[in-house]
Amino acid sequence: MVESARIQPRVQLLRGFELRVRGRPVGLTPASERLVAFLAMQDRSVRRCFVSGSLWPDATIDRANANLRSALWRVPIADRLPLVDATSTHLRLRADVDVDFHVAVRRATALVQVGDDPTSETLELLGFDLLPDWYEDWVELERERYRQLRLHALDQACVSLIRRQRYAEALLLAMGAIAADPLRESGFRLVVQIHLAEGNLVEALHQYRAYADRLHEELGAQPSAHLRQLLHEYGLDHHRLGATAAMRRVN
Repeated sequence: MVESARIQPRVQLLRGFELRVRGRPVGLTPASERLVAFLAMQDRSVRRCFVSGSLWPDATIDRANANLRSALWRVPIADRLPLVDATSTHLRLRADVDVDFHVAVRRATALVQVGDDPTSETLELLGFDLLPDWYEDWVELERERYRQLRLHALDQACVSLIRRQRYAEALLLAMGAIAADPLRESGFRLVVQIHLAEGNLVEALHQYRAYADRLHEELGAQPSAHLRQLLHEYGLDHHRLGATAAMRRVN
């Protein structure tokens, strides 16, 4: 079983694209790379016309279909079998191909829906974006959907680690969520909560002020009542904090 897992074809979509067969990277033409990535995202059988129209949206139908046939012909054989299962109407990635993106989605979903405790492997997977350097519409749509799931999963994992008083690990996750979306409050709220739980009031105030300043500068808004209430519970006055932040902006 270990041996079969080692030689299982693998497509990496997180961090960037890579195809590995028997543990070794395999090069693809740009068109074939896009085709394999597209099919790896789907995790199901899709119609040829959907694939060609998505990958070559500006081409005529005939040209898009011709591009698809060319890209498909250049996809390599893996272990004496085609990497793509193809019929006259449908395509899908071979069933035994491992795709890191789907592993990450399953684990992120389990964190959000079930509240599973995060493993180190799960946390590592959630640290990466989907095809970060690709800017085609079909990638950006899926990337944004995954980003939202990933952020909620990071929040849930952080809450789980705080509950177990694993503050250093929780702080790294919360900071990762902030890096992914600097205006999303939940990441800052978790950072403040961690510092308060550790008794680091000065650092908690610093994070609150940093977020309040950024929110005011970008959106003309202020932190939510939820975050302010968190500070009140530790005897900290958000009105004074807001006035201090405003004075610093003026100066």
